[in-house]
Amino acid sequence: MSEAPQPDWYAIYTRPSHEKSVVKHFAAREIECYLPSYRTTRRWKNRCKVELELPLFPSYVFARFPWCRHVNVLEVPSVVSIVGNGREALPLRHSEIQSLRAGLDLRRAEPHPNLQIGERARIARGPLEGLEGIVVRRSNGLRVVLSLQQIIRSVAAEMRSVAVEVEECDLELLGNRI
Repeated sequence: MSEAPQPDWYAIYTRPSHEKSVVKHFAAREIECYLPSYRTTRRWKNRCKVELELPLFPSYVFARFPWCRHVNVLEVPSVVSIVGNGREALPLRHSEIQSLRAGLDLRRAEPHPNLQIGERARIARGPLEGLEGIVVRRSNGLRVVLSLQQIIRSVAAEMRSVAVEVEECDLELLGNRI
């Protein structure tokens, strides 16, 4: 006797910051789901620290269901759509979800912006923390040109920048391109 095929996994796009409520609704409707998350510590304006558990992929939940139940998924409050190519939903490979689940249990993961050449970035950790620059090259690390005008005022104008190689994980995206 052969086993019945397992239902497919799909990426479900949700309203921003509604991933956990979608997971609760899926559980109530007996729809298998997975919400990869990470823990982070945030400091509020009043200097209190709080530890949060946030989605690793903001606005996405992974759900496993037979396609005949897709209407049940779309009826869940805060579900926007099932991710696809515009005409049809695209199932995910079972092995990708299994690898993601197994890998996240073994390692500490957190999201990181994909820095592109020409984007402004700030060094978030290390001896140059707080300095801002422009991503000029990607290699094993990232090469960032930092403008040090606030530090080197007495040096000739052509000497006000320096190139320094910085690990991508030590940078935070400022969000504007030059």
